Amino acid sequence: MFPTFESLIPDKNIQVLISAIIAMVINLRSIPVIINISGLRGLMDNPVKRSSHKTPTPTFGGVGIFASILIGYMIWNFGDEGILIHKVFAGTVILFFLGIKDDLYALSPTKKMIVQVLASAIVVVGSDLRIYDFFGIFGISHIPYVISILLTIFIFVAMINAFNLIDGIDGLAGGIAMIASSGFGLWFLVNHHYSLACLALCLAGSLVGFLRFNFSHTNKIFMGDTGSLIIGYIITVLAVKFIHLNVMHAWEADISFVSAPIIAVVILIIPIFDTIRVFSIRILRGKSPFKADRLHMHHLLIDNNLSHMKASFTLYIVTIVLTVVTYFARSYFSNTELCFLILFLLVCYFLVGNWLEIRRLKMKKEELGVGDKIATATNNNTEKLQLESISAN
Repeated sequence: MFPTFESLIPDKNIQVLISAIIAMVINLRSIPVIINISGLRGLMDNPVKRSSHKTPTPTFGGVGIFASILIGYMIWNFGDEGILIHKVFAGTVILFFLGIKDDLYALSPTKKMIVQVLASAIVVVGSDLRIYDFFGIFGISHIPYVISILLTIFIFVAMINAFNLIDGIDGLAGGIAMIASSGFGLWFLVNHHYSLACLALCLAGSLVGFLRFNFSHTNKIFMGDTGSLIIGYIITVLAVKFIHLNVMHAWEADISFVSAPIIAVVILIIPIFDTIRVFSIRILRGKSPFKADRLHMHHLLIDNNLSHMKASFTLYIVTIVLTVVTYFARSYFSNTELCFLILFLLVCYFLVGNWLEIRRLKMKKEELGVGDKIATATNNNTEKLQLESISAN
């Protein structure tokens, strides 16, 4: 009998690692090709008033992310897929084509929402992947079936759009997704859920390859809606499955976290908090919550003179620090108490955002004041020269 990949490398941990590396290498090699084709075909995102970039940039990085995840994952047969992964890829393909069309023609929010609900329902209903237990948060444990279905679909749609919303500066959406998928992937790997670990770490590896070009000044590409929809969807699958498995093995200290819902929220705290903050402010100001503006935390950081890389890394550090703190705090506090901690952090997020917005306004006023002084001085000098010229004549 001829050898197979699995017989040559029987260790599943090494198989997962190889898949992640393959996904990274494929994306590193495919993105330059995508950039060249986008340039030849004029498939560029032209900057507008609220854009954080100044030159036309390709937006089809999501194509490379999709292909590299698919190829990296399909190398092995782990034998523990069940029905979930098939449904995940069905939903991912749907969102891939939705993203492609949106990057080309800019679809209406309603159409995008309908397709997102469909893709989410395929996984939630089709594989029974749903949140049905709150681990006693605010006294809530078991959730009725219909409510759990609706709640989980809502979480999927909210998180898909949350990643789409934070994709406003170089490296932010990709970096946060890389941190989250790495965290979930390592937990799945340690607990021998190899298919999920492979999916998560292939996403992480693919995003490492993408970030190499997303941060570049000379060969830049954006992930576009194609990429943000896919990573939001897969990350939500990983987060809900992480909670689901911890519910199944609740109170088994070696493998489960009773605080799994809290940990999942904290890992994804930036997209969750930013979406809540921006939507709340827009509604309070009488605007549509879907109206584009520069109220996002990443825009405020950029407008307060941080570079794209510094702003993204600031939010990376916030994510990692809060996740580590929550991980250790779970041993000393109940889930309800940790929930109050998250609410406190949300208030802090609002206050920091408000402070940055006020500071941005002051900086603009100072710039306008300096500009007015320069304009006045220039006019005075011009008038003086004109008077001297007339006197000389």
